[in-house]
Amino acid sequence: MVVKKKTAKVEAVALDEEKLHQLIASLSVDGGEDGVRQVARTLQSCLELTEPVQQIQLIKKAGSQLEALSEEQSGGAIDACLNTLALVYTSLQAKNPLRRAIASALGSVPAWLQEQTVNSLAACLSDCMSSSSSHQYPHIVDTISACLDGFPLGERCINKLLLEVSQFLHKVLLEYLHQNSGLAGRHIAQAQHMHSCLAAVKTSMLVLQRSQDTLSAILQAQQAQRKLEDTLDVLLGCYIHILTDEEFIQSVQSTAGMAVVLLIRSVMGSGDEVASVVCSLLHSSAQGLDPAPLWLKQRCEGLCHSGRPPGVSLYLCHGALAMLSWKGALRGPQWEQLLLLVPNTLLDLDVSIKESSTAMVVARVLTLWSSAALETHLCSSSLQMSLRGGSELQRRLLEHIYSHWEHPLDGVRHQTRSLFRNLLVLHQHTNSSVSTPLEDSYIAELTHSLLGLEWHMRGKYGSLGCLVELYGAEHLLQIQPQLPARLLGLMGDQTLAPYASDLLERLFVSHKAQLASAKGAAAKTEDWMGSWHQTWVTPLLHVLCRARLDQTTYILDYFLPKLLRCSPSSLAHMVQALQDTPPCRTGHSGSRGALGALITCLRAARAQGVIPSSEEGLWGGLVPLSLLQQALVHKHDQVRMDSLGLVCESHRSTEVLTSHEMDLIRHFLPSNLNSQSPGVRQQTVSLLKKLLCRVKDSTQLLQKRLIQERDQEQRDRDQHTLHQYKEFLRWLCVTLLDVLLPGASFSKCLLSLHLLGLLAQLISFTTGPDAFALGEVVTPASAQNVLYCVASNFLEVKQLATVLLQQLPPSVVGLQVPERMRCVLQAALDLSTSTKPFDSVTAAHLLNLLLHQPDLNQALLHCARDQGLSFQVSPPPAQASQALILELNTLAVVQFLLRCLQSEVSKAESSLLQAAASFPLYGRANCITAALQHLNTESLSQAEQWRRLVPELIAVCYRMSDVVSPVVQSSSPEGLIPMDTDTETSVGLQRILQEIQPRDTNDFFTSARELETHQEDNHTQATHAPLNTGGEGYRVTAQMVLVCCWRSMKEVAMLLGQLCQSLPLHYTNENAPTHSGLITEEQVEGVGLYFRQQLLQSRHRGAFELAYVGFVRLTDMLCRSGSRALQQLPARWLSEVLEEVKTSDPSSKLCATRRSAGIPFYIQALLSSEPKSSSCSLLKMTMRELIALAMPSADRNTDSSTVPQVHALNILRALYRDTRLGENIIPFVSDGMQAAVLGFTSPVWAVRNSSTLLFSTLITRIFGVKKGKDEHSKKNRMTGREFFTRFPALYPFLLNQLEEAAATVESNSGHVKLHPSLFLLLLVLSRLYPSPMDGSSSPLGLAPFLPFIMRCGRSAVYRTREMAARALVPFVLVTQVPFTVHSLLQELPPEPGPKIQHNHIHGTLLQVLFLLRSFQTDSHRPLPAGSGIAEALHQCMWIASRQNSCVVTRGAFLDVLVCLCRPKIGLLEDSEVGTLRQKTLLVLMASELVTSDSSSAAFGPGSIRYLLSLAQVALSASVEIPELWDSFELRTQLLANLLRCPHYEVRELAVEGILRRLKEEEEQEKQRPQWLDKTTLSNLTSLALHETHPQCLAKVLQVLSSCSVLLWRDDAKVLSQKEVLLHLLTLTQNSAHSVELHCAALALASQLVVELISSDPQGASAVACLAQWGALVCSCSSVEQPEEVKLRAAEVLVNCTSTLLTNPHLPLGLSTTVSLWKSLFVLLQDEDQEVRDSATDFASNVPAHLLTTDEAGVSVCPPAALNLGVELLCRLFELWGQVGAGVLALTQWLLGEEDTNDDDAADEASCLDEGDFLFEKGDLNLWAEPLQWVKLLHRHLSSLILKFKQNHEAEFVASEQVHVLRSQAQAKALRSQRALDCLPALPQFSCPMEHARLALRHRRAMLALDALERLSSSS
Repeated sequence: MVVKKKTAKVEAVALDEEKLHQLIASLSVDGGEDGVRQVARTLQSCLELTEPVQQIQLIKKAGSQLEALSEEQSGGAIDACLNTLALVYTSLQAKNPLRRAIASALGSVPAWLQEQTVNSLAACLSDCMSSSSSHQYPHIVDTISACLDGFPLGERCINKLLLEVSQFLHKVLLEYLHQNSGLAGRHIAQAQHMHSCLAAVKTSMLVLQRSQDTLSAILQAQQAQRKLEDTLDVLLGCYIHILTDEEFIQSVQSTAGMAVVLLIRSVMGSGDEVASVVCSLLHSSAQGLDPAPLWLKQRCEGLCHSGRPPGVSLYLCHGALAMLSWKGALRGPQWEQLLLLVPNTLLDLDVSIKESSTAMVVARVLTLWSSAALETHLCSSSLQMSLRGGSELQRRLLEHIYSHWEHPLDGVRHQTRSLFRNLLVLHQHTNSSVSTPLEDSYIAELTHSLLGLEWHMRGKYGSLGCLVELYGAEHLLQIQPQLPARLLGLMGDQTLAPYASDLLERLFVSHKAQLASAKGAAAKTEDWMGSWHQTWVTPLLHVLCRARLDQTTYILDYFLPKLLRCSPSSLAHMVQALQDTPPCRTGHSGSRGALGALITCLRAARAQGVIPSSEEGLWGGLVPLSLLQQALVHKHDQVRMDSLGLVCESHRSTEVLTSHEMDLIRHFLPSNLNSQSPGVRQQTVSLLKKLLCRVKDSTQLLQKRLIQERDQEQRDRDQHTLHQYKEFLRWLCVTLLDVLLPGASFSKCLLSLHLLGLLAQLISFTTGPDAFALGEVVTPASAQNVLYCVASNFLEVKQLATVLLQQLPPSVVGLQVPERMRCVLQAALDLSTSTKPFDSVTAAHLLNLLLHQPDLNQALLHCARDQGLSFQVSPPPAQASQALILELNTLAVVQFLLRCLQSEVSKAESSLLQAAASFPLYGRANCITAALQHLNTESLSQAEQWRRLVPELIAVCYRMSDVVSPVVQSSSPEGLIPMDTDTETSVGLQRILQEIQPRDTNDFFTSARELETHQEDNHTQATHAPLNTGGEGYRVTAQMVLVCCWRSMKEVAMLLGQLCQSLPLHYTNENAPTHSGLITEEQVEGVGLYFRQQLLQSRHRGAFELAYVGFVRLTDMLCRSGSRALQQLPARWLSEVLEEVKTSDPSSKLCATRRSAGIPFYIQALLSSEPKSSSCSLLKMTMRELIALAMPSADRNTDSSTVPQVHALNILRALYRDTRLGENIIPFVSDGMQAAVLGFTSPVWAVRNSSTLLFSTLITRIFGVKKGKDEHSKKNRMTGREFFTRFPALYPFLLNQLEEAAATVESNSGHVKLHPSLFLLLLVLSRLYPSPMDGSSSPLGLAPFLPFIMRCGRSAVYRTREMAARALVPFVLVTQVPFTVHSLLQELPPEPGPKIQHNHIHGTLLQVLFLLRSFQTDSHRPLPAGSGIAEALHQCMWIASRQNSCVVTRGAFLDVLVCLCRPKIGLLEDSEVGTLRQKTLLVLMASELVTSDSSSAAFGPGSIRYLLSLAQVALSASVEIPELWDSFELRTQLLANLLRCPHYEVRELAVEGILRRLKEEEEQEKQRPQWLDKTTLSNLTSLALHETHPQCLAKVLQVLSSCSVLLWRDDAKVLSQKEVLLHLLTLTQNSAHSVELHCAALALASQLVVELISSDPQGASAVACLAQWGALVCSCSSVEQPEEVKLRAAEVLVNCTSTLLTNPHLPLGLSTTVSLWKSLFVLLQDEDQEVRDSATDFASNVPAHLLTTDEAGVSVCPPAALNLGVELLCRLFELWGQVGAGVLALTQWLLGEEDTNDDDAADEASCLDEGDFLFEKGDLNLWAEPLQWVKLLHRHLSSLILKFKQNHEAEFVASEQVHVLRSQAQAKALRSQRALDCLPALPQFSCPMEHARLALRHRRAMLALDALERLSSSS
């Protein structure tokens, strides 16, 4: 998007009256030369004008007149002219074009006049500087700056006044420094002040730079030297003050740093002495300052003190790089020293920096340094050595890069990448003798180590990109040929995709260039293009066809367009390759297949303009249209979106739509409107918007052509196209409006309204004679349906419908018809008092629609009369504008609602219960807020009336709050149980409770209580009598009361927030005129105090969270308000609440819940209003105070004194979680972590609880939100170096804490001592990991942690040992693993003995195990070399044997052995592994698992864990890798032992292992495995018959499903298939408690049924249990089943489609087969998308002869599958010769299967009352659309009846069945019609769900009657 540059505002000359007259008088020249007189007259008329543009023209004219003057024409008047121009120039504001015009005019004076001009300008400027007051300073500073900005005479003027200007600037800076201290808390004033400071410093620098020669001359001269030195001395003092005062924001300090260096350079020149002085400043020592003048030396010594802030060195480094010249050769050894000192100084700062913004500056300055180093001629060899790759400095800089390349700030990451590139170029410069990267050992090693890093480290991509840029892609491809495939595999991860695609683009572009240059210009492109395609395109196509869709989305977004841009000709290669791909090789079910991949490539190509569309059948000559039609209704969302993109996207927006494209959209839309996925809906809207934009743009083009074109044929073609457009758009409009029926799904309504909104926006619903006249197709009925969408439960649908209604033709919407308007208004007012929370939102939207109607006031008066309200309203004037109508209507509606609300609040004050039941207050308040939101409050005509209304609104809010606050501030608002000791609250609660009177039963909380309306006295009498239908009654539950109260609190907060934020403020500042507005300062402050009370005293989370939303709006307004008093409120409130927190105890007014209720919200709102760019003084002050409170202290261990600590911890947690505080909170993370860890040691539970919450928040803040289920995934971890670089204070803290905790671990007394914070410490440490880039010696010394972590492994607590093992892994570098494992194993005792500590052994073994596992997954493992691990293991082999009495350590040792015996561990030589396996096998064969020794069978604790470890060994030897164990002959025996083990855990593990191996072999498409011999299969089948543990049995059945076992044995007995089937069916029916078992049994039974029928189609029907199986499948498909069961049922139905559902012999009989089809249709309409998608696969299994060629073998989306399924069933009825029975079955479906008696009861109940429930509990399937299903059924049923008519002589329909169906349908139609008539007026708003339900029932009955009528007429 091109953003228009802001043009400066032209303002006229503004001088005071007196000065203006003087100037005009001075220009009144009578005599004198002609030229001067002309200039004077021109200037005179210029001053007399007030139009700025004309003034500019006259100034330009005066400029050309001045230029034409000759020396003879000079005279006294010329002075007046020059003086006028100079005076006006100095009086104009910054950036006024008039000032630029004057500068141009003055600059064009002839040479002889220049000196005089400079004098005039100097006089004016001098006058300004001497007579100015402080508020004029910014203007004069700006004028000085303007004189130096491309204005040579201005520059001469400044040089002339150099001393005076310098003195003025130092005076300004001194004044600013003085002012800064008095602006605390006034953010706007502070921000303006900082801006002025910055401008003053920059201007002073500009003056120094532009007047260097004058400065030097004065410093040489004697007379003025002293004055100038004093001035410069004071200026330098000001710079140093800014530099060292942390109250100044960074940009000002950074500029001051540059100013210091510039001033030193200006005084001392550019020799070696300057470098010496700057070096001294950076060193912070006075040694090198001697060459400087004395005054300069003294100032610099003041800057060299030790206590200066660390930022000073940073800003001085920046100054040195920016202000000294580094081009060319360096001027001496001091310069070389300075060049090397800068990066070292910056790197030392790295660890002491906390703020992210400072880290950003460091990164930027380091990049600046690297650029400076590149510009320098590196002459000296020592300098070259220092900057070469591998040098100490380069090593430190690389460490900085590795610590910061994952920094959360984007800017830091970017600078780090630039620095890396510059370092590589520096290395190239200093190492120019080496030609190829492979010869350069440094580059080769760097490349290897970068490629070896984990791919989740985003920093490596940019670094590899730099290597590609400088050394070419072939360098990387030689080292890692699989790189393209590897990077494409990463494109599925959204966080990595942009990085991977950038690197891929650099690689393939570079590779293409390298291949082209290597083959030379003479070679044909085809010669080398094949190799390029093989490298880049082949892996891409492989991934596109085979990977899951969600993994390929980003390939389409990021990678494919780049590839096609690089090589457009590759498209033909892609298409050819994909069309040659056999369809069977299309990857798993979730992939897009070759068709999807083809569409994806074409879409990207078309969007890039590589292919055009064409009218012929082929798309761009590449694809048949039938293929596109298949893709548009494809099962996979992304394939459909890609094909839609291919149709809609084009390279030019004026490309004409072809008729094919319009037909494709017609094909696409009906099946795709109901999408549950928000992403798909968003893409559909976006793509169709592109299509509609094409229609709009190409229509304009065609209409233009029609006017200009002469060729009649072309005109006819264009006219035809426009006609097609009109037809298409009208079809689109009608289709979208037709789906908005009652009962339409949320997703369909949403998408249709979105698209209709686009039509309105781009084409518009006009009814006139324009091109399309879409308004004509909108009928009143369809407009009503849009209006009824406003009643939807979904806010987005309401909003879209409201906007659309305002764009439809008003005549069809009909809101201006008085009767209609009154009806809608009454409905809105009724809904505003509904007890259903969402109704009030509907009311607000309806009122919003009515606000634009001119006659609304009449309807309001009518309603007021009906309600007996005294209400006057003035009608709008006859020709009122739309804005005035809106304002008057809003005023009237707000006044009306306010009157209603006031009377309702009065009633609520006497009976809250009655209010909750019949007029909850929140609806009215919500409508008022909504009405005000649509009003432009800056330009109101009825200001006086609004001003009177505001206090009333605020007062009613306070009254509402007073009524409901006793409930929400109660200790237990959910149950209204009085527990408060606070007397005020208790009294209010007692009153409510008295009114409710629960007596001694608890039925108030369970059943509705009805209240009489007419009472004799004030107390409401509760009664249990049934509802009296004669008079009005109320039903109320505790839920209603609570919802009424907290929603009312919410609306009060929203209304008060809206009033404060949107209404103009009425205020007066000292010495300033009053600013008039509608809301006063006192009212705003009152609202603030109200929010304060709510937030600090409410207990109900809903109430204080909503008060917080309102309070945030208020604090935002305070900060931006013009009132000084209001600006200072946040700071005052903050200090007050912090004081309260400090002194709080249990008796405090502050609400002390375990999470501090609303207090954190209050503080959060106050802090987040502080501007991010300010110095954040409030945040810093608050964090310091809170951290001091949160830290434990010796005197705070009593209950009363820990309250402040709990509050502080809770507030800190909220602040760390607040995203708006962003990176500003990071400097305090270290302190927060310390408080959390230390808080864990508190004896008080509340402190420990809050510390835990704070700790978990900090873990998320530091390591990021969990990205996946794996708790220990490296995506949520950091390298140790990065962690301790960002949080250096945690290094000593964690080390000391760990040392202290580790000391408590070892205890020989037998007592368990658990240090409270040990777990937290290990948790943090386990989140760190070493980076392979760390090298051998890591500077941040992770080594000191090692011994303590190892010691923690000796703890008596199992969990601690495990955590210690996990935490140890990151601290051991991958190269150190073998050594560490060896040393740990040597600690183990070589033989059993009495003093052995098994905790020590177990902890050590766990540490070995975790290290080995980490080593296995590391891609960077060293080669095995004699590590001595094998010998150490052989010595301790006794631990795994029966010699060891502890089974826990036995098991752990076996786990270590299994880990080492796996292939590819790489720690041991092959021969060592072989020996180890043999020894392990001996241990296994002697173990309890094999020998089944009963003496030791009853182990103690840990025995199961030990047996599982043994089982792992046995599985490895028998199933996973028996060929490596040489254990083929033992395989069957080991498997038998595992499957017969008495412990189910072992059996389950064994079966899981078998299942895993079977799945692997299935993926590799192997035949049935040989290793499953008869014995093992027999063991499995008998286990299936006798296993009692459900999970284990389920897995056994899954194994048997995978093997498709034909012969079932139970020991010796062989079972027949029918016996097995019966057993499985019984098992399925009895296993509903275990979903996994239920599914497995159903799948296996279904497999058996299919096999039975396939083997014997005729005889199978004799099996009695087939009908039982059919009923079981149907019950598993029902709506209420769990998702897993429905998925399995769908799978079963899909698998039996060809054998059972479409079998011409009907093996299951007609009834069961039809019920299975019905189950399939139920699943196709299930709410869960996965279930629907799974059920659609039936289409692929239908025999080809039953389908047309287009339908065969295509996977389609659920709506298309549903249509196809019903059509197919109708065909099957013909095939089976059962058309008559089919007609009856479908009619029964059409009628629905609800029991008629239930219908009666339901209808009666719904007519009586729909308000029993506060929240609607309607049908939760938001996707299914019963109405569309009924229409679909009726359509197919009608065609089936037609077929029946054609061959009715062959068939017969039982007339009594028809008669029964007809009478049912008639009764149903009658009942539903009666129930509909009982509903209130406009039921679509008052009871939408009930209305939709009854309308559907009526529609079903009517369609069924219609079908039966057709049938009768045919019989």
